[in-house]
Amino acid sequence: MRRRSFLRGAAILGTAGVLSTAQGGPQSAAGQSGGGTMAPPGQATPRSAARFFQDEDFNFVFLNMLGGAFYGVADVGACLAIADQITDGDAASAVQAMTAAGDRLAAIADEAAAAGRRVSARDAYLQAANYTFAASYFVDGMGAPERFGPIWLRHQALWDRGTALLDPPVEHVRIAYEGTTLPGFFYSVDTSGRRRPLLIFNNGSDGGLPSAWAMGIAPALQRGYNCLAFWGPGQGTALVEQQLYFRPDWEHVITPVVDYALTRPDVDPARIALLGISQGGYWVPRAVAFEQRIAAAVADPGVWDVSTSWTQHLPPEMIQLLDAGDKTAFDAAMDEGMREVPALAAMAAFRTRPYGLSSLFDTIRAARQYTLAGVAQRIRCPMLITDPEDETFWPGQSQQLYDALPGPKTLVRFTAAEGGDLHCEPKTPALRAQRIFDWLDATLGLT
Repeated sequence: MRRRSFLRGAAILGTAGVLSTAQGGPQSAAGQSGGGTMAPPGQATPRSAARFFQDEDFNFVFLNMLGGAFYGVADVGACLAIADQITDGDAASAVQAMTAAGDRLAAIADEAAAAGRRVSARDAYLQAANYTFAASYFVDGMGAPERFGPIWLRHQALWDRGTALLDPPVEHVRIAYEGTTLPGFFYSVDTSGRRRPLLIFNNGSDGGLPSAWAMGIAPALQRGYNCLAFWGPGQGTALVEQQLYFRPDWEHVITPVVDYALTRPDVDPARIALLGISQGGYWVPRAVAFEQRIAAAVADPGVWDVSTSWTQHLPPEMIQLLDAGDKTAFDAAMDEGMREVPALAAMAAFRTRPYGLSSLFDTIRAARQYTLAGVAQRIRCPMLITDPEDETFWPGQSQQLYDALPGPKTLVRFTAAEGGDLHCEPKTPALRAQRIFDWLDATLGLT
């Protein structure tokens, strides 16, 4: 999952190179969520039951947190209570409400665990991890970037406690990777050791373990797949603890993951599937263009060019500076704008962190390497690509990727009318799972 916008509403004012902004507010929010549209002047904005906050980022994070309820990592009433404690657009209030809810559920879990109440402890730990994780999106906005790492590690620890109480418990593994290891999490359907199809879950640029559970792990286990999740460079504890950063050539990440999977007797080597969400919609097709042992791959959504999520809000003058390689002028203009609008500085801090670069110029230029141009034609692996209505980060790129694929391919659309709109379909985890896993079952010969 990603935050919904970068330099929201930003515009560079002519040759002066000064960044100004009109914060999204109700106008931009109504047009971006729940299929809402702006009303003509003087008329009321159409009601959207999916609109909890006018701030786009707040609403999107909340929808993802709430969407976990279907797979047991959120409680609807608790989520609504959290929303009531948040001042719309106030990052500090979001962090306070979410971490407080996480702490409350963690205390319940600790008490239940001490009393030997395994199910109660597990459920409370997983919910606590979800609420705590959601807070990580707002620490930069409240001017406390130093809290990002501790909140991530707190969410990881709570998740680990909860998944240790699964039946069977999660298995923590280390995946050999270029002189070090990557953290991995192997979820088994049962303790039989039976050879089963495997889903490898590839998270996005900023997703947490609760989103991995709701968007891949839980529905895989329900359908008889074992599941291997991992933190790649720039993700999770590989970022926070190991200081590993994003890379465009993701086949160098997935190949070691597959190498590890094939050492396990409980993995069917002919039925390994790879599911990538958010920016994973770039990494997955990039990887399967080179890694031939994947039998089926899913990109949710399809991402052709990662950098457009950075550049689509920049005016032509700034694009020209990027193209000309004028780092000094570009960063000076951006720095001036961020001094005027702290929210933009917070967004920049959040999004540059996993690239390991301090300069926006350097980061966006690096992001331009994350493209499937010249690569997509190599893909022979059967692919499913989701195409949600109102895809904010990479609109139109699911179709672009689909059109470029030479091998077996399926494009699945999700609409606002069925609640499946927005990036990674956060409101309809059941519908999303049904479509993705029915395709995987058929493609892998399981049905």
